[in-house]
Amino acid sequence: ITSSYLSTFGDNETTMQRILVTGGCGYIGSHTLVSLLSSTSTTYSVVVIDNLANSSCESLHRVADICSLSNFTLNADGTAGQDSNGRLSFRKVDCCNEPALRAVFDEFKSQGGFSAAIHFAGLKAVGESKLIPLKYYEVNIGATWTLLNLMEEYDCRHIVFSSSATVYGVAKDEKAKLKESDEVGVTITNCYGRTKYMIEQILTDFHVSQSLENKKEWSIAILRYFNPAGAHESGKMGEDPDGVPNNLMPFVAQVAVGRRPHVTIFGNDYDTPDGTGIRDYLHVMDLADGHVAALRHLDGGKGNTKLNVFNLGTGTGYSVIDMIEAMGKAVGKPIPNVIGPRRPGDVTIYMADPTRAKEEMGWEATRNLDDMCNDLWRWQTLNPNGYLKE
Repeated sequence: ITSSYLSTFGDNETTMQRILVTGGCGYIGSHTLVSLLSSTSTTYSVVVIDNLANSSCESLHRVADICSLSNFTLNADGTAGQDSNGRLSFRKVDCCNEPALRAVFDEFKSQGGFSAAIHFAGLKAVGESKLIPLKYYEVNIGATWTLLNLMEEYDCRHIVFSSSATVYGVAKDEKAKLKESDEVGVTITNCYGRTKYMIEQILTDFHVSQSLENKKEWSIAILRYFNPAGAHESGKMGEDPDGVPNNLMPFVAQVAVGRRPHVTIFGNDYDTPDGTGIRDYLHVMDLADGHVAALRHLDGGKGNTKLNVFNLGTGTGYSVIDMIEAMGKAVGKPIPNVIGPRRPGDVTIYMADPTRAKEEMGWEATRNLDDMCNDLWRWQTLNPNGYLKE
């Protein structure tokens, strides 16, 4: 990445890279902001764009607090914000709105532009995607298409894309750890996963096209997440789902704090030690650190000018009952649960082989299951209603 700029903090002049973060107010995006702004190997500033459809600007105030940024404030209508030193900027923009997104690129062009983009923005509920598929295709693919066109036009050719392990679909061998070289796209069970797969294909085709006719080459990292869980260790930031949580752990946390009566375990007759499904859970801050590692990998590392695909997981599986019991340990009391029928499309085991991420970009998860549950419980007890202040 060659685009950088000088910024002055007090008497010190520092070279910084400005990163555009789409969907940066959401769960994974906001935690990644902390990793970026806390990085010691490279000094980053970030420009967050988010339409706030499923997130809150309050997360940015928490990021500023954790990262000791002074005077992060929003304007009167909440459409823009910045701290005193310009390390964290916010613009309320929908990535599908080309003129609005172009205005952000124009605004920062005179200040050195963007070194790279991390692209989180999109709809992400698996169940909902089956009910409103056209909206998922419009938003997820449309936002990426608009972003890529503007990045090319404004000479920003490094992107980290937030993909998902759902692109693997139903594995042929459910008990084998999934590798990046495994088949993708064929057995995906939901529209959300298909949008992620299609975007991966778009990025692949686009990368190939740039190597033809001596065009300036792109550096791309596709990160396939497994199951993020937990919260920032301070308890100031965490997952704040709108309505009923779609993921297991925030639901378990809401049961623990009394917002919901019990957890329903969907099926206890799977071919696993305790009969419940096994998944690869990783701490959200490990996942956030993976994005910083990916940026470094693209920035003069071995991933420069390449299309890179990485699994981000731990390679260790935990069952639903394991997770509920671990959360009970963090809380200090059992979590009420009942057994329900299997859900259509659920698989027995889904685990990552994270070897490539460790070998090629030096990333591996360092936090364990107790860390996930303790940090999640700290967030839940300090913020029983999420980012709402009531």
